[in-house]
Amino acid sequence: MKRYQLRIAGKAQEPAGLAWFETQNPYTGQTWAEIPRGDARDVDLAVQAAHQALTSGPWAEMTPTQRGASMRKLADLIERDASRLAAIEVRDNGKLLAEMQGQLNYLPQWFHYYGGLADKVQGSTLPLDKKGYFAFTRHEPVGVVAAITPWNSPLLLLGWKIAPALAAGCTVVVKPSEFTSASTLELAELFEAAGFPPGVFNVVTGFGTEVGTPLVEHPLVRKISFTGSDSTGRLINEAAGRHLKHASLELGGKSPNIVFEDADLEQAVSGAISGIFAATGQTCIAGSRLLVQDSIHDAFVDRLLAVARTARMGDPMDPSTQVGPVTTPLQYRKVLEYIDIARGEGATAILGGEKGTSPECGAGWFVQPTIFTGVRNHMRIAQEEVFGPVLSIIRFKDEADALRIANDVRFGLAAAVWTQDIGRAIRMSEKLQAGTVWVNTYRAISFMAPFGGYKDSGLGRENGADAIREYLQTKCVWINSGAATANPFVMR
Repeated sequence: MKRYQLRIAGKAQEPAGLAWFETQNPYTGQTWAEIPRGDARDVDLAVQAAHQALTSGPWAEMTPTQRGASMRKLADLIERDASRLAAIEVRDNGKLLAEMQGQLNYLPQWFHYYGGLADKVQGSTLPLDKKGYFAFTRHEPVGVVAAITPWNSPLLLLGWKIAPALAAGCTVVVKPSEFTSASTLELAELFEAAGFPPGVFNVVTGFGTEVGTPLVEHPLVRKISFTGSDSTGRLINEAAGRHLKHASLELGGKSPNIVFEDADLEQAVSGAISGIFAATGQTCIAGSRLLVQDSIHDAFVDRLLAVARTARMGDPMDPSTQVGPVTTPLQYRKVLEYIDIARGEGATAILGGEKGTSPECGAGWFVQPTIFTGVRNHMRIAQEEVFGPVLSIIRFKDEADALRIANDVRFGLAAAVWTQDIGRAIRMSEKLQAGTVWVNTYRAISFMAPFGGYKDSGLGRENGADAIREYLQTKCVWINSGAATANPFVMR
């Protein structure tokens, strides 16, 4: 069994409390590694190292072009080790190898993209209404960044945070989910191999109250980037507000996947399956509310069932597996509780609705792919994030009814529309309250495309050229180029 170490100031380091905790394989239920149990002392060491690197180390002296070159070298190392890192993530979070291999193959592009963007951040000269002055702006790193990541896509979502942060010139302390810390600790070694100066990238693993809280509240941390539940996000935002820190929050979702009667039904069925059963529903953009127009409801549900029944549960390392286990025992119990809640509210499970107990599930934490009909949008199953393979089907009459139902939820992360009417596609995309709207597709993401939420789904944006602004602050410089000294008691 591997015992990991913290990564602070470019070195492996034992936790101050000399304590570790076990991490389990969701498919076998067995412990496969020991993760350092950090505490506030480790957090302080890591933040101090990051602050020193930011202010006085070699990183502070590097030009943006040199930072970009380091990031591209890191991208090459991630590409080299993508298969190894993907296998670690599957062992740690139970998602399909095909999914995690795809994510790790794609991850280097974030570092290539933002590495190229590092020396494209430009200030501007300002036209002024005052003679004898010259003014310009410059964009500087916001400071030490605390990056707190979830367990569903550990390295991909970490890349969304640290690639723009590094391009901006910031330094980073990462607190990964306690359920999936191994791949982040492995990634830290690649930073060192790529030649990043000590302190630029640090990892402190452990639990929320022991590591997350002191990291968020550390006085030298100036920016917090968090992906996770909206309840934790609220606490982080409150703490950031108390200390006047910058914060980006990518929180939960209850995304509507809307199928109109003129849709390509075969493609829409595929999109509905992808939206909820891919990644075992453990994704913030899960299309967990499937809105189907009355006129095609029954026929569409029949088509959907025919495909969903063929979904194969099993070993996530097996290429033929389509639905893997739930990542944590706590989440496994939560999903099953929501299934009971849905039945209690009067919804009808037309598929699944039970634990996965077939031989191919082994000892893993499996929930059968589950579809509910008869769902009303006020039900908890339609309003609260389940984060599992559970789909609620809701009928609608027309565009206005679809919009009313789709927007009648406190989340606003993503939405999808299936239609062959371009006018309808445009109208719906304008009125849906979501940070991402897909038309005739689902789960499409890119390092070039901004991502984030409306309403309770978060603050700020990740990905795309604008994301680097989340890690920069603007300074305005005034130069007197010959203006005569005015009355010192009057604003110039």
